[in-house]
Amino acid sequence: MTDNKIKRFWQGNEACAYAALNVGCRFFGGYPITPSTEIAELMARELPLVNGVFIQMEDEIASIGSVLGASIAGAKAMTATSGPGFSLMQELLGFGCITEAPCVIVDVQRAGPSTGLPTQPSQGDVMQARWGTHGDHYIIALSPSTVQETYTTTFDCFNLSEKFRTPVLLLLDEGVGHMREKVTVPRNSEMEIIDRQKPTVSPEDYLHYGPDTLCKAPFASFGDGYRFHVESLTHDERGYPTNRPDEAVLMLERQKRKFEDHLDELVMFDELETDDAEILIVAYGAVTRSARSAVKALRREGIKAGLFRPIMIWPFPEKDLKKRLEKAHTVVVPEMSWGQIVFEVERLAAGKCRVHGLPRFDGQAITPMQIQSKVKEVL
Repeated sequence: MTDNKIKRFWQGNEACAYAALNVGCRFFGGYPITPSTEIAELMARELPLVNGVFIQMEDEIASIGSVLGASIAGAKAMTATSGPGFSLMQELLGFGCITEAPCVIVDVQRAGPSTGLPTQPSQGDVMQARWGTHGDHYIIALSPSTVQETYTTTFDCFNLSEKFRTPVLLLLDEGVGHMREKVTVPRNSEMEIIDRQKPTVSPEDYLHYGPDTLCKAPFASFGDGYRFHVESLTHDERGYPTNRPDEAVLMLERQKRKFEDHLDELVMFDELETDDAEILIVAYGAVTRSARSAVKALRREGIKAGLFRPIMIWPFPEKDLKKRLEKAHTVVVPEMSWGQIVFEVERLAAGKCRVHGLPRFDGQAITPMQIQSKVKEVL
């Protein structure tokens, strides 16, 4: 039997861009920044061929602003950046959260702070992804570990943004973004594609932020004849500013419930040899590749090591990780940063098992041998 699926030898950035095109992205507003520039370059070439729009903006603030505007006008829209640009986007990321505008923001992480090491990998934006914009809000952020997975998680990002009416973050790192691997490209018929629903009520009865807008809710686009107000201030069900405490609580509680009522649908993780793991390695993104090799090598030496890998970084898979922590006496968390997710793991462990970070922040990848050595050190 012949396998006639398309196979490509892509970088992670290329896989991300092609996935965005195939899931229906038709607007890209961005500003070139290493190591994400290939995404913008490819979108600039390909979007006009599918009646899409590419605009190179003057900076990252304008980039995310254009993406949010395109989304509210009805387009599936995205941008791509790296650490310094991601920092500039934070205020308008908050605007996207409070206005519930679906879009995808790709952050191909590099070592910092500031300009840092522009061509070297890092995982230093994880907490900025969660808390970079101020105030009370939820965020969805995914972190793939392979080029193949970058393709499928890009689909996930767009689907989740449309379903939950929210900005969604794709946290790559330079290692995955510039890595080149074979990708088996699924047919679109094999992939779930969620498009926003149009309102079925009359324009007079439409409430853009009404009580029924919890998940996969209708989203009227500007120009469709439905009138609603887009406002960064706390707003009522029509979108108009309000200072009333009861309406502020209503808005924030509804947005919170939209995510908390669907956590089981949001959580994504992978694991290896966790059933009897006494030493648990918690890794994500590119570091997972070294962690997998380390677990296999440690098992050959008779050490009961296992790997838990969050794919969905935010919301963090608390319930599932807690179950694995109950079996382990020691946890090692390798990260290409000073350590950020390690504090989430410590919080969930609550002193019941030992948690050790394994940070590396010199712009180099964490190797399997480093993880193996750390595990043996803390046994």
